[in-house]
Amino acid sequence: MKKLDLLIKNGVVYDGTGAEPFEADIGVAGDKIAFINKVSGVRCQVSKTRGEKVIDAKGMAVSPGFIDTHAHSEFTLLADPRAEGKLLQGITTEINGNCGLSAAPLYGEAFEHREKDLAELGIKERWSTFEEYFRILEGRESALNFVTLAGHGNIRASVIGYKDKKPTASELKKMRALLQKTIDAGAIGFSTGLIYPPGIYSDTEELVSLAKSFSNDRLIYTSHMRSEGKNLIESIKEVIRIGKEANIKVHISHIKTSGKENWDKIDGAISLIEDARRKGIRITCDRYPYTASSTDLDTILPSWTYEGGSEEELRRLKNSQVMEKIKKEILHGHPDNDYWTKVSVSSVSSQKNKWMEGKTLSYISRKINKSAVDALFKILIEEKLRVGAIFSSMSEDNLRRFLSLPYTMIGSDSSARSMSGITYDGKPHPRGFGSFPRFLGKYVRDNKLMSMTSAVHKITMLPARTFGINDRGVLKKGAFADIVVFDPGRIIDRATFDKPFLKPEGIYYVVVNGLPALWKGNFTGAATGKILRGKGCLSKGCNVDKDCG
Repeated sequence: MKKLDLLIKNGVVYDGTGAEPFEADIGVAGDKIAFINKVSGVRCQVSKTRGEKVIDAKGMAVSPGFIDTHAHSEFTLLADPRAEGKLLQGITTEINGNCGLSAAPLYGEAFEHREKDLAELGIKERWSTFEEYFRILEGRESALNFVTLAGHGNIRASVIGYKDKKPTASELKKMRALLQKTIDAGAIGFSTGLIYPPGIYSDTEELVSLAKSFSNDRLIYTSHMRSEGKNLIESIKEVIRIGKEANIKVHISHIKTSGKENWDKIDGAISLIEDARRKGIRITCDRYPYTASSTDLDTILPSWTYEGGSEEELRRLKNSQVMEKIKKEILHGHPDNDYWTKVSVSSVSSQKNKWMEGKTLSYISRKINKSAVDALFKILIEEKLRVGAIFSSMSEDNLRRFLSLPYTMIGSDSSARSMSGITYDGKPHPRGFGSFPRFLGKYVRDNKLMSMTSAVHKITMLPARTFGINDRGVLKKGAFADIVVFDPGRIIDRATFDKPFLKPEGIYYVVVNGLPALWKGNFTGAATGKILRGKGCLSKGCNVDKDCG
């Protein structure tokens, strides 16, 4: 008679491999799957030491825990490790450190640049290395498994700062050494954010050189590309070039065709990627299931305004002559007044401007009796650049095509937030509470973009293999017990742009490393997430297959 900590009975198992679903009972002992038995009525004894844990999953799907391939939770998990918005979606593992920003390294200007983020979230600890950060995160007892990339922006800012310059040979050597140090600490690769400072100042040769310094079969390079609109094709070519010259896996973050004038570029974009894959370039993508993006409001500004860091950027905005030059460039790029109706403020720092959250720049400009571009300047100056925004600029048809690609995974592109506390603030993009149930409910079940079997593979085993995470993303004996039980007929998102903190429906149980974090749709308070370090980890025997937390 088997002794178990959890028994899931009578469920329809989607094991993550892409195989057809089957009815089975799943037994969990400790943090591992003890058995998957297709014959019902298996004799077993459920341990009473942690309370009776039996789930009758009759009529429900049982799948591996969902893997969020594009998260930004490195700081919010320190502020509130409950991560309720992610658990409610069935997410058990996040890949962080995206878009060139990671928790470490933080030296010099990189450290100074993050100070406001940490203070705003009430984080008192400070650190420079991943080793230091991991110790702090372990002390928080997070609800999720944490995987991270190393941010190129962190590395460049730590060595060069926010200067628009090519690194010297000495500086590049320091960057390569710092990147290797992050890999040794457990990062699974590195990421770039090539529309943000300081990544925007790098050239392809710099990125190839860095990628070559750590390339192997396990590690990966991910990129928020230089352009997702006007220069989309050129940007994809750059990613492919890095993959080819560095002989490394490459991954395009939140792939899109931004701006109506660029929607017709999708055929060329997909053709480029698939031709590269046929030639042996290991290239994949992720995408969130929405047609609106979200990032900093100041990304509207010309890139030259960022040089030198936020203080220099603000100084330029306050200079009337420079402001006129900036205004001219913005209006040249966005001559249509309709553009401002599709840009809304999602978060501000000051109380006096809280009324702006959820409002478009067009609406705000009318309320304060200014032109839209002057309203933009006013907000950025008053908020000292700390303004989040949502941009509605994408095609629904193109979204469906991207989601349908067999090498496209799902990434929420959001930080972990909860329904109360310090992260319950502003009007962030609803993808933070809705991405995965929206994908499975709207696009898979209702729109029939693919089978549920293929969809589950796309959010479990495929990202696990792509990012080198073994024994997760699959339901099999001996794998870690990250499990989701959901109703395929009811799963759907409810979060909206006006009410982004609403719980999704149809997800009833979420198990992280053997313990239920969500039980009958309610939080249990379990915090069993682990830090999953990459193959380069210096800890003896430690890799993403092992318990490192």
